[in-house]
Amino acid sequence: MKYVKVEWDDEFRGFALDANAYLTELPRLGPELPPGARAFVVDPEHYRVGADRCVKDLELAGVRLATDKSGSLVLDFAPNRWKHEEGLRIRYSGVAHFSVDYDHAIDWMAADTVLFDEVLPDPAGCVHEIALTDATVTVRCRDLDAVWGGGPNDPARPRTGY
Repeated sequence: MKYVKVEWDDEFRGFALDANAYLTELPRLGPELPPGARAFVVDPEHYRVGADRCVKDLELAGVRLATDKSGSLVLDFAPNRWKHEEGLRIRYSGVAHFSVDYDHAIDWMAADTVLFDEVLPDPAGCVHEIALTDATVTVRCRDLDAVWGGGPNDPARPRTGY
């Protein structure tokens, strides 16, 4: 990520997170983002760690790639049971690139959880980078639509009974 910092801290034995540089740049970057991406990142709770609609601690629950050439992708994130009331579904349109790069080794966690993310303008729309505990997800797309779930039938809610 260019502005958001996600770094492992050996002394703290955890991740050091800082979105302040991104939040400082957001007034300049926001107008260059497609409408869905802009609405997602300017939400005042997006980077407020204790907020219900902060992306931190969501658990990656599903990836659905289009099997046709529509360029669509859906990422589902389950709520963290101690923090979120609802999960998050992100639908990407016009996907030109999608990757999951594993670059950490946190073997004591049962699921990949979101540390932080960053959406930057791109000539074709935007690039969404999501830092997970064990990987980085990158999506280059025309736009995205992020929808917080609506309760017990929320498709992003985990089906594990908690």
